[in-house]
Amino acid sequence: MEILFWLSLIVVFYTFLGYGIVLYVLVRIRRIFKGKRVEPRIDQEMPSLTLIIAAYNEESIIEEKIANTLQLKYPAGKLSVVFVTDGSTDRTPELVSAWPGIKLMHTPMRSGKILAMHRAMKEITSEISVFTDANTFLNREALLLMARHYADPKVGAVSGEKRVMQEAVSDATAGEGFYWKYESTLKKWDSELYSVVGAAGELFSVRNSLYTDVEPDTILDDFMISMRIAQQGYRIIYEPAAYASELSSENISEELKRKVRIAAGGIQSILRLKKLLNPFHDPLLSFQYISHRVLRWTVTPFLMLLALLLNIVIVAQSGGWLYTLILVLQVLFYSAALLGWLLEKRRIKVKALFVPYYFCVMNYAVLAGIRRYLKGSQSAAWDRSKRKNSSSAI
Repeated sequence: MEILFWLSLIVVFYTFLGYGIVLYVLVRIRRIFKGKRVEPRIDQEMPSLTLIIAAYNEESIIEEKIANTLQLKYPAGKLSVVFVTDGSTDRTPELVSAWPGIKLMHTPMRSGKILAMHRAMKEITSEISVFTDANTFLNREALLLMARHYADPKVGAVSGEKRVMQEAVSDATAGEGFYWKYESTLKKWDSELYSVVGAAGELFSVRNSLYTDVEPDTILDDFMISMRIAQQGYRIIYEPAAYASELSSENISEELKRKVRIAAGGIQSILRLKKLLNPFHDPLLSFQYISHRVLRWTVTPFLMLLALLLNIVIVAQSGGWLYTLILVLQVLFYSAALLGWLLEKRRIKVKALFVPYYFCVMNYAVLAGIRRYLKGSQSAAWDRSKRKNSSSAI
């Protein structure tokens, strides 16, 4: 029982903190032997690029998104902009069509984001495609910063950074910003060591010659598209200086809805990317994939519960100061998460408590997502989370 307790605790620690430590050490070792990776120049010849934006009933924000898109920097004659608005029943198509220089792809039937993207990609002739969401805003140099990496023929995809607008962060989701800062650090190290494990749907790009359609029922299309490129032996680069800013979720319930969907998609992705579980195919990529994604989306939430239950049993049966201390720390952590939940219900602002609360919500979402996927009740169609209102664009 004690062996199982320590194994559970070690895996939980490794998943959330240990991998970051190991990754940092490996990056430092790589720098000693090979030096730091050189950043490509931004003034080099840029590839032709198409910016693809899928929008569904976004009339409240679409003009702000278009204005943001038109101020992006890229060489004249090498940038095309496409809005795909399949199934939109509001004024989104009408508002997009009023802008010259922007291509509108619209059909009255809503077939889902994935099929809409497939339809758009069949008409794209550029070397690179960049995908972004209609409710996010890009910094002016985002396209240039991403496109420069394709000068390296080993690069198959480039992921930008997701940023939560700090002035609009809801008290209930204060942990979301903290989580993304930590994730951003891990992605920087992942990218420097070898490859990022998946791209952020808010802003990512692909080399069109490597793009393959994913199954229509795919839940995490951005993750699957990028990882199938990685499976072909190409790197996914992380470019944090190219970022997509979006509003935080309106409340923790909306954030939970989003996380459950991601967790269900995570299980689906693992089942469809079996090749990456084989360390003999691509050892370094498999190590990063299993450490950064697979453990989080599968066993770790269960091991958190198991570690707590075994800790209680061990202390009740034999005591011991070390086991008692660990149990006290676990109880304090989960009590802080519970208190964060109670305060969130009463709209009381104690942001320090929302970090453990958000952490527990994330892991509960994995359990709920696994259950939903196994029941077959998770649709591939995106059920948008409500986000806080803001009129500020980047």
